[in-house]
Amino acid sequence: MLSLVSMDKRFYVYILLTENNTLYCGYTDDVERRFELHRSGKGAKYTRANKPVKIVYSHEFNNKIDAQHEERRIKKLPRKDKLKLCGLL
Repeated sequence: MLSLVSMDKRFYVYILLTENNTLYCGYTDDVERRFELHRSGKGAKYTRANKPVKIVYSHEFNNKIDAQHEERRIKKLPRKDKLKLCGLL
């Protein structure tokens, strides 16, 4: 049985700009909390070596599956297209 809380849960795809001017894409249910985890070195292995400085993109989804699919799609994009998506180009 699903609870009403889980049905209302939102997920997000986000892109971070790092101090090395690289981009990191992920998904979460709380973008700000996840950003702080990345900044503190407790996020992904990539962001331990490439410290994030700013959230440059986020998009809300109604469920985890859709967010994961979008994350996968974005990660396959060339850098130029990611920059356009973030409004950085």
